[in-house]
Amino acid sequence: MPLIESPPDALANIYARSILELAEADGGRERMELVMAQLEDILDLARADRRFGEFFASQVLSTAERRKSIRAIFTDRCDDLVMRFLLVLNEKGRLGHLPAIVAAYDAMVQEQFGRIEVDVFTAAPLDVTEIDKVKDRLSAILKKDVVVHPYTDESMLGGVKFRIGDQLVDASLASRLRRMRDRIQDAGGATLRANAKRILNESNE
Repeated sequence: MPLIESPPDALANIYARSILELAEADGGRERMELVMAQLEDILDLARADRRFGEFFASQVLSTAERRKSIRAIFTDRCDDLVMRFLLVLNEKGRLGHLPAIVAAYDAMVQEQFGRIEVDVFTAAPLDVTEIDKVKDRLSAILKKDVVVHPYTDESMLGGVKFRIGDQLVDASLASRLRRMRDRIQDAGGATLRANAKRILNESNE
């Protein structure tokens, strides 16, 4: 059984808030960012390694068996708070929901630090200078410290797309062409209706 990939829900926010408050109380910003980095590393590994991902999400393993394995795998290899958090998720049967919980935690950390993460999609890779220009422009618009994650989407004809949270801002060439097509179709439909109305009026004279 794979990990459950879903947006953060109310329960994910509760778990994320709990570890955020613990990390903040016991180390402040540095501890919060360390916890975030380690949770993301663990999640990346679980996504990349099918067996490791199934270890988190499996309903066959007992809670006790998984608890023992978590201690063996993570003791002295990650922050103690992270390991204890994984053990709590295991006890509550929520390890399979790690993607949503980590996403919720990441969003809370970024919000607290006045940062916002933006996924930027372009048809060709951006160089460092172009990424900096995009970051500066978005920071000026959003009034936040923007963390840019650049991606290449070869299906795009040109332009750029931004994903901010669950919102997609599409400024790609394909999107502009679709809007142009829709406007032409709408204008054509209006012209057709106007001509039909004129012909009917003339026939009634």
